[in-house]
Amino acid sequence: MSKKLNGTVIVTYRCNAKCNMCNRYKKPSREEEELTVETIRKLPPMYFTNITGGEPFIRTDLKEIVRELYKKSDRIVISTNGFFTDRIIDLCKEFPDIGIRISIEGLEETNNEIRGLDDGFNRGYSTLKTLQEMGMKDVGFGMTVQDRNAADLVPLYRLSDELNMEFATASLHNSFYFVEAKNIIHDRPMVAKNFEDLINALLRSWSPKKWFRAYFNHGLINYIYGQKRLLPCDMSFDTFFIDPYGDVMPCNGTKDKEVMGNLNLQSWDEIWNSPQAEQVRAKVRCCDRQCWMIGSVSPAMHKYIWKPAFWVVWHKFKALFTQKPYSMYENAIVHKLRDGVVSKEELDRCSTCDLCAEVHDGLLKQH
Repeated sequence: MSKKLNGTVIVTYRCNAKCNMCNRYKKPSREEEELTVETIRKLPPMYFTNITGGEPFIRTDLKEIVRELYKKSDRIVISTNGFFTDRIIDLCKEFPDIGIRISIEGLEETNNEIRGLDDGFNRGYSTLKTLQEMGMKDVGFGMTVQDRNAADLVPLYRLSDELNMEFATASLHNSFYFVEAKNIIHDRPMVAKNFEDLINALLRSWSPKKWFRAYFNHGLINYIYGQKRLLPCDMSFDTFFIDPYGDVMPCNGTKDKEVMGNLNLQSWDEIWNSPQAEQVRAKVRCCDRQCWMIGSVSPAMHKYIWKPAFWVVWHKFKALFTQKPYSMYENAIVHKLRDGVVSKEELDRCSTCDLCAEVHDGLLKQH
């Protein structure tokens, strides 16, 4: 295969957290069924790999997995809740160039309430500080924004900025991966205003990377209002996910699990070039979920760079003349809601929230 891919490796569905927006902890994988190093050896060359879960550091053989993935991938980032400090530090001593993103859902009280982890904030924050003191360069926060924590969005960004750490954002999604269909933003204008404040802070920075992060957060406002995503989705064409059972999937945002093949049983080329994979790609082309997650948006921003680049240039030009170069009302749907042209109920129907949905968990059939 000539072209390197963007891959996400879900090494486990086991998790020690009990997040209010994710029920995966109720539907864990079994340790004996999870991805082996032998299966990981069959993965294709990748320019970027995200290792996630569940909680990846629950796996005691994670170092072996990372060691194997570094033979395949140019860059690796692990998403974690930061609770297993000793394991994280031990791994980073062997792999000092690895990226670590610790999920922190707000300041201390908010984070611990959302994540269902006593002392979760302090454990995650102290892990980040320790990694920084070790000289780790690619470390940072990850926050999933909802009504409960939106007010902490900018304060948490300020904290990451003071520490010179990365700050990644997301919002609520519904899918088999999260074992959830009822996630929804209730007070969209309030959440959007906090995103607006973050976007302006990012645009006022000296970091071009943060300027493009501003565009990503602009897309999150568009997403929470149930609108068509700003960039095409090419998941399953140049990006893939693999779950703990070896199932290769286009992404983690579909309502039900879509499988292109199983790497435990097939070679990579057999899966990637199969009729089953083409059927999944056809579904992706018709997908109406309008997800806006970094796993699908980052490759799209690189592929269609002129769109975010034009947005960045325009808003940096505006920043020469005003402290607030961005307004959430640049999204037409935001002022339509404000002016009563559309109702909250109509926007609710545009979301993926389905209170009557049967939630599938993507586990093996015997579960």
